[in-house]
Amino acid sequence: MKNTRLADKSSAGCAGAYNQRDPPPGGRLAMSAPRPIPEQEDQAVLARELAYHEKLYAGFAQRHFSKPAVRALRAHIVNRIRQVCALDRTAVVLSLGCGIGDTEILLAPHVARVEGIDLSPAAVRQAQADARSAGCANCRFAQGSLENAAGEYDAVIAIFFLHHLPARALAEAPALIARLLRPGGWFYSLDPNRFRLSGAVGSLLFPALMKKYQTPDERELDPRTSCERFLRAGLAARIDYYDFVSSPLAGLLPSSLAAYRVARWLDEPLRRLPLLRRLGSNFEIIARKPR
Repeated sequence: MKNTRLADKSSAGCAGAYNQRDPPPGGRLAMSAPRPIPEQEDQAVLARELAYHEKLYAGFAQRHFSKPAVRALRAHIVNRIRQVCALDRTAVVLSLGCGIGDTEILLAPHVARVEGIDLSPAAVRQAQADARSAGCANCRFAQGSLENAAGEYDAVIAIFFLHHLPARALAEAPALIARLLRPGGWFYSLDPNRFRLSGAVGSLLFPALMKKYQTPDERELDPRTSCERFLRAGLAARIDYYDFVSSPLAGLLPSSLAAYRVARWLDEPLRRLPLLRRLGSNFEIIARKPR
């Protein structure tokens, strides 16, 4: 979620044409209901997303996210954010789509303040309760969306958030995020890669499980297209690839910390291999607002 690219030999460039999927075929004589206008489509998508996540946060997410492999994954994400965004104890961070705040609560001891927003009231209630239980006085969680977010932040993070947005909201997100960043502020996102090898394998071997972990409207994103949106919003932006097997394995075997650690160990060299890295499971957008 740019005017000068950040130099990084391990990062892919943002250049590349946007490859849209072909629309479904339809004959001229087919009769159908009038097509909803984009705003109506967006509202329908958001309503389905909210319904899905309210159900998810009714108990399953709390149990799943508390398991060892998932907590290790979240801790690794926090360390990655701290590393690439150079966060210190003076930083104020906004998290978009914070869910139950499991990542944010882990990040809080390392920064001045973390604010999280999410559309789901159930998620926000759980995040607030967990922050109180953890004694996390510098965490604030509220129901809200990117469109109504306000303030200035040293970093804005979006962990598995952008790929849930309707098309119009996704196109508008970079400019909204840029307004929330202080000069020199960072943006970090983590989302599923449209070209991920694990997605193709998972769809063949575990179709029911893949469906269980996906909402009806979410989709994998094209890394280059995503990066280009942030460049057009005036941010310096680059792509990196986060993993191949560790996050999918944390979903499949959430109780196996040992399996996750082995997978993470394998991921580090794999995600750096030229060409192969582009088939990684999840990609990062790392962007900075010019000073």
